[in-house]
Amino acid sequence: MKSKLLLILFIFLLVASFGIAAVPNKAIDNKQMEKAVTNLLIGLKSDNAGLRSSSAYFLGEYNSREAVIPLMKILKSNAEEELRIQAALALIKIGDARGIYAVKRAGKFDESKRVREICSKFYNAYISKELTSPL
Repeated sequence: MKSKLLLILFIFLLVASFGIAAVPNKAIDNKQMEKAVTNLLIGLKSDNAGLRSSSAYFLGEYNSREAVIPLMKILKSNAEEELRIQAALALIKIGDARGIYAVKRAGKFDESKRVREICSKFYNAYISKELTSPL
């Protein structure tokens, strides 16, 4: 029963997320965006690794400031390298100073060499973009 519920939630999140992402030129209703972000935040807590990763990705795409703290927690303490990397990418996309700092720290101190290297690349790309963007 629990797996069916998770599957239904996953499908709902994908449909809602792709539905919003598929209409970039139309104004997205704030209420729709709030619902999508709420569902994606729930998806971050799922037992399904794919759902957690997809949720992190779309929270970054939607520049969800509400997701910064949950994504930072994933980056700091999740056992899965892939999910930590996805959280770092989402934090860079969101651009919140707290998240950027967390990615910088993960680039230096994460237990995984792979995560350290990728976080360093994300951080360096973010910094070089900031330095080259017009004032």
